[in-house]
Amino acid sequence: MIGVVVLGSTGSVGESTLDVIARHPERFRLIGLGANRNVERIAAQVMRHRPEHVALADEQAAAELRQLLRTQAPGTCVLSGTEGLIEIATLRAADCVMAAIVGAAGLRSTLAAAVAGKRLLLANKESLVMAGPLLMAAIRQSGATLLPIDSEHNAIFQCMPPHTTGKPPPGVRRVLLTASGGPFRDVPLEALSAVTPEAACAHPNWVMGRKISVDSATLMNKGLELIEACFLFGLPPERIDILVHPQSIVHSLVEYLDGSVLAQLGSPDMRTPIAHALAWPERIASGVEFLDLIRIARLDFRAPDPVKFPCLELAQAAARAGGLQPVILNAANEIAVQAFLERRLNFIEIAAVIEAVLTRTSGGRLGGLDDVLAADAQARQIAREQLTSRRAGQSRAAGDAHA
Repeated sequence: MIGVVVLGSTGSVGESTLDVIARHPERFRLIGLGANRNVERIAAQVMRHRPEHVALADEQAAAELRQLLRTQAPGTCVLSGTEGLIEIATLRAADCVMAAIVGAAGLRSTLAAAVAGKRLLLANKESLVMAGPLLMAAIRQSGATLLPIDSEHNAIFQCMPPHTTGKPPPGVRRVLLTASGGPFRDVPLEALSAVTPEAACAHPNWVMGRKISVDSATLMNKGLELIEACFLFGLPPERIDILVHPQSIVHSLVEYLDGSVLAQLGSPDMRTPIAHALAWPERIASGVEFLDLIRIARLDFRAPDPVKFPCLELAQAAARAGGLQPVILNAANEIAVQAFLERRLNFIEIAAVIEAVLTRTSGGRLGGLDDVLAADAQARQIAREQLTSRRAGQSRAAGDAHA
C-alpha cells in the first residue's frame, strides 16, 4: 500500500487525485489532506476517505473543522497553519505527496516534502517558478523523486528518454509547450478590457480553479510553465517554444536532433497525468474518457499573439533573467489576478501591473529561501501600490470628466 498525502485537496487537481485514489483502494492509502480554508468541502472529503491527518492553513477554519469532526471523525487529527501543512507533507507514513496548493502558499510544504525525500507529485508550478534552484537542490540531496503533474510537463516527461531530473536530456533539440489559448484566443484586442471574471474563468477545455483559469486566459500560465520546464528538464528558455493548440489534445511535444517529434495525446482531463505519476513507472486506470481521433477529426496549431497576450513575453523575459525575477513576476501576477477577480482591475491591466512591478524592482541573486520570501513580499507591496495609484488616477479622471 502506498501512503498518499494530498495538499490542495479541495481544488480541482486535489479532487481529481482523490478520484483516482478511490479507484484503487488495494493500491493507495490516503494518509493526509491539506487545504486553505474550505471547511465544508474538506469535511466531506474526510468523511468519505477517512485520512489520519488533515491540515488547514487558515487557523480559524481549522478550529471550525476540529469542532465539526470531533464527533463525526474523532480519529482524524486536525492541524493548522503553514506548520500543519508541513507536518502532513513530511509524515513518515506518506510515501507520496501531491503538491497542488495554488500559488506561493504552496511553496513551504512542497519544499518540506522534497527535503523529506518523498515522491513529489508537483502540480504547484509556483514552487519551481519561485524557488527552482532550492527545490531541485533539495531533491538531489534527499533522493526525492519529482514527477510533474501539469499536463504539459507530464506529457514532456512521458516523451523524454530516461534522464536525471533537472539535467539536459540527451538528443533533445527543443520542447514545445502547447496552450489552448484560453477563452479569449479569438476575441479582438479592443474587446479584452471589458471581459468579466466569469468569462475569464469559463475555460473552453479544462476544469480549473479561478486563479489558474485567469492565468490561462492571459497566457501567464504558459509563461510560468516555461519557467517550470527550464528547471524540470534542464533546458534554457530559448529551447522551449509555445504553441497554441485549441483542442487541448496534444499536451506537449519533444523534438529530437534527428528530426523526430514525439507528442503525448489524451483527453483534457487531469486524471491522466495524476494516474501516470501515482503509479509510475506502471500504468493504472484513471477513469478518463479514451481518445476518439475520428470524432476529433482535426488538430490545429498556431503561434501565440504577443500583442494580445503580453504576459507571456513578460514571463519569457523573467525566465531569461533568472535570479529573483521569476519570484517578482509570480508575486505581481497573483496580486493583479486577485484584483481582477474582485473587479478592481480590468483584464488588460493585469499585464500592465506586472510590468510596472518588474520595472520598479531590481531582482538580484537567489541565495536562499529568505531571499525568495523577501522578494515575494516586496513585489506584492509594490503591486498593491500600483493598484492604489491606478484607482486614484481613475477617480481623478472620472471627476474631471464629470466637471
